[in-house]
Amino acid sequence: MRTNFDFTPYRRSTVGFDRLFDLLETSARADTETYPPFDIEQQGEDQYRITLAVAGFRPDEIEIVAQNNQLTVTGKRKEEADTGRYLHRGIATRAFERRFQLADFVVVEDASFDSGLLRISLKREIPEAMKPRKIEISATVPAANDRLEAPSEANRQAA
Repeated sequence: MRTNFDFTPYRRSTVGFDRLFDLLETSARADTETYPPFDIEQQGEDQYRITLAVAGFRPDEIEIVAQNNQLTVTGKRKEEADTGRYLHRGIATRAFERRFQLADFVVVEDASFDSGLLRISLKREIPEAMKPRKIEISATVPAANDRLEAPSEANRQAA
């Protein structure tokens, strides 16, 4: 079974969609990393929130970078002296990097950390120049001299 798709014919017949095709090809090649688990929630028409479960990490061990329509969340634990003998270690403490592709005009508003959950609030802010606007149609009123007057009945009989 073929798992990839060739976008070459579409690239030849479109203009300005390079980023979209690159994004589709990248997501098709991406391995299915599942750590850390996350939720993406739509909180309003233009507001979103990403919640990552980062148990075992402190806020100072996590870095959030937004650049070029991409949000990158990186976590790296500081080395600690192994003080105990674990019989089972089920809480993942490995370093991670999770990337999210952001649509145009989506910006990071803030981030908070509570009870092992990292919450990142996003908002789509479309510039005024890009928003649709209604164009009023003005009706021009012809000047008195420019009006064509229909000949009156008296003028027609005199002629």
